[in-house]
This record gives sequence, C-alpha cells and structure tokens, in this order.
Amino acid sequence: NPAPPPHHLPSSPMSEKKDPAVSSRKVTELEEKRKQIAMTFYGMAFNECKPREAAKLYVGEKYIQHNPLVGDGIEPFILYFEKMAKEYPGKRVEFKRALVDGEFVTLHCYQTWPGDEDYAGIDIFRFDGEKVVEHWDVLQVIDKKLKPAHNNGMF
Repeated sequence: NPAPPPHHLPSSPMSEKKDPAVSSRKVTELEEKRKQIAMTFYGMAFNECKPREAAKLYVGEKYIQHNPLVGDGIEPFILYFEKMAKEYPGKRVEFKRALVDGEFVTLHCYQTWPGDEDYAGIDIFRFDGEKVVEHWDVLQVIDKKLKPAHNNGMF
C-alpha cells in the first residue's frame, strides 16, 4: 500500500489548551499511521470521488457499516459514494480534528454538500491492523440562520 500523504489540521483555541481530563499518553506509530489512513481513505472516497480505489487500498476484507442510509459491506459503501458524487458534484469534507485511541480513529469534519445543507460530522473508524473494518457517524446540520448562544463555533 502506498503511504498516505500527511494531513495538516488547523489549530484552534481548543486544540492548543491542555485538557486535564485527556490522557497525555504518547500516540504509537501504528496509531498515528491509522489516523493518516483514515483521513486519506475518507478524503479519497469523499473529495476525490474515488470510493472504489479508497476501499481497495484501505478497507479490510469485511466492512461493517452503522450509518442507516448506507448498506453494510464494501460494495454498498462504494455505490453510496458513487451516487453522492453524481448527485452532489463538488461535495467536500474538511477535517477539523483527528483523534486516535488504539483501534479507533475519530474525525471531526465539516461537510459541504452543494445545493444542500452543510454538516458538522463525527466519523469513527475501527481498524484491524492498518485496514478500516467498521464505521459509525453522527451528523448535525449547520444552520447558518441560527444565532448561537455562544461565540465558540462548532469547530
């Protein structure tokens, strides 16, 4: 497998503060690699509209899907992203944060869907070795008309 390209996430006031509730343990080399693979995999499927290539490179033999709008398995994942590429040309995902804990990588994302709503998303990927084998996500519409109760932003 080719090495995934490095991804640079923007810093934010939150990412610059030390949270005493967060473990200060060192991220292992495998965990860091999994984080890069998750971003490369999702970026290739979502932004580059190459879900088949992404799956071939980064998904294990079995892929468990928890999003109720996407079928279980590798082929339904591919078909969903091919359909979304046709229906929403120019769709984008921007990674705001990437967190890793053992076999799990969590991506905090800003999703842009031209002609539709934008979303704040959390995607969780489970790995077996260096392969993605399971996915969960939670999405929240970014309501641009809403007056927030604070100035912290969603990201």
